[in-house]
Amino acid sequence: MKKLLLSLAFVATSLASAQNNTSYWQQHVDYKMEVNMNVENFQYTGTQELEYTNNSPDTLDRVFYHLYFNAFQPGSEMDVRSTSIQDPDRRVGDRISKLTEDQQGYLRVSSLNQDGNELSYEEVGTILEVELDEPILPGEKATFNMEFKGQVPEQIRRSGRNSLEGVALSMSQWFPKMAEYDFEGWHAAPYIGREFHGVWGDFDVKLTIDKDYTVAASGYLQNPDEIGHGYSDEEIEAKGDTHTWHFVAPKVHDFTWAADPDYIHDKRTAEDGTVLHFFYKDNDEIKENWKNLQEKTEDLLIFFNENIGPYPWDQYTVAQGGDGGMEYAMLTLITGERNFGSLVGVTAHELAHAWFQHLMATNESKHEWMDEGFTSYISSRGMNQVMETYAENPHTGSYRSYMGLANSGMEQPQTTQADRYALNAAYGASAYSKGAVFLAQLGYVIGEDNLDKTLKRYYDEWKFKHPTPNDFIRIAEKVSGAELDWYLNDWTRTTNTIDYGIKEVTETDENSTKVTLERKKLMPMPIDLTVRYTTGEEEMIYIPLQIMRWEKYAEHENWTVAKDWAWAYPTYELNIDKPLSEIESIEIDESQRMADVNRDNNLYTAEETSEEEEQE
Repeated sequence: MKKLLLSLAFVATSLASAQNNTSYWQQHVDYKMEVNMNVENFQYTGTQELEYTNNSPDTLDRVFYHLYFNAFQPGSEMDVRSTSIQDPDRRVGDRISKLTEDQQGYLRVSSLNQDGNELSYEEVGTILEVELDEPILPGEKATFNMEFKGQVPEQIRRSGRNSLEGVALSMSQWFPKMAEYDFEGWHAAPYIGREFHGVWGDFDVKLTIDKDYTVAASGYLQNPDEIGHGYSDEEIEAKGDTHTWHFVAPKVHDFTWAADPDYIHDKRTAEDGTVLHFFYKDNDEIKENWKNLQEKTEDLLIFFNENIGPYPWDQYTVAQGGDGGMEYAMLTLITGERNFGSLVGVTAHELAHAWFQHLMATNESKHEWMDEGFTSYISSRGMNQVMETYAENPHTGSYRSYMGLANSGMEQPQTTQADRYALNAAYGASAYSKGAVFLAQLGYVIGEDNLDKTLKRYYDEWKFKHPTPNDFIRIAEKVSGAELDWYLNDWTRTTNTIDYGIKEVTETDENSTKVTLERKKLMPMPIDLTVRYTTGEEEMIYIPLQIMRWEKYAEHENWTVAKDWAWAYPTYELNIDKPLSEIESIEIDESQRMADVNRDNNLYTAEETSEEEEQE
């Protein structure tokens, strides 16, 4: 079933229609690599055969490769940015500037040809600029053959050797990787510290390394009975000083691996058939947590399957490594010396990325909030269930973080390129927290059932297709019937905020009360108004937003739909057919799913009237 799903995804890409009003297309890559790693000096050599298919309508006369490891050299853009930004990532700081030659990272291309013809190329920081021998016409293929060599840097950011927890090799972003080309052109952003983008394809990788090292990797191991190390049910007697590990990873846009001589390797087959692999250090202080993590990982996998869509590969790996938590194709690297709740939490987040980064694969340099925010949203829901906390709103942390950002004066629009945020803290709150609130609040705007259906349809229509923000909001519109361009625009393309308040509550006659609401900030929203009466009754009055051209379905058993509120009018009057003396309280958005930046004016109570009368 999973292999069928992958095959259907290829077919769908040629049939879909994207937001730029052209027939949807995407490039394709197939990698074959053979790599030799020297664990004494942490240098490696490799060969790469890359078959590149130009599915675009454009003729390509040049290509670009990412050389990520070049970021770990004094004077690199990552180094300079980290030493000049006001709040540098504490894991980086000024550490790159102090690396000696044998501690630095590098990735260098020794030779490169196109269909047998040598090419001219130039290494520019973390990008290789390549002039083609022959242009690649629309619909044509080219085969690039490359020799390269690299040095693994001291563990600083994501990749590296000898981490603080003693993991020997965290090999992410380690090979020359073709940049993405799509309807917007080339995406060859330098590696400065943020997320990445890639071209889907099939990877066939042979890795030769010291026989004592156990390897965790993105793909399926093709020779387990030659390797052992927990992949085979039988003990394998090592021959020679090295093993050559052969991995195949289908339909991924990256290939990552980690290795350590002291890894414990556990396997667990999940309910849906996915084989879960766990690699962690032989450390008595963490073993129990890592054993208990395995059942929770399966529970999270099943939750995401049910609430987004089926995980399409047959394997997923959780490996101790890296410098925090970072998702890669079919695998995540996480630091492992954590309390149990933290270990499950980081696994939940990185596993959720398998859907929003490795199946959807939005361009994280441009739309980082779609990946990080959606991942934060669904992982909070997953943790709420799997850890059995059952909070009514599991996203309160994201709301709180967003409120801090919105009221800080340091917010930038979510359209800001990921590396262009003035502060790392502003990036984090915008991408993770405001991105999560985008979805949680959308549940308020169109209803939770419609949000759930939107996520599932988004998966069905956009898996393996690099969706953009407009693609997502159009799915939400189709599911709900509401017009939602205003929501996408104000929330992600501006720093407009939401602030609605109860301005005045007055008794018009002995049987009627007038409620005056006001919009104090620029972003429009529909309003859920909860009215409680002294009789014990409760009513939800829904005030539609006119530009939505739509009304939300009833979310309360006593549900009343009032007249529309057009955005340009700063105030809105509502008549309640009850005397003021029978009204106990009136509250805007009792659920607190609307990200109102000042909730002090959202609640009216009868006590306020009594106090005002006493003062008079």
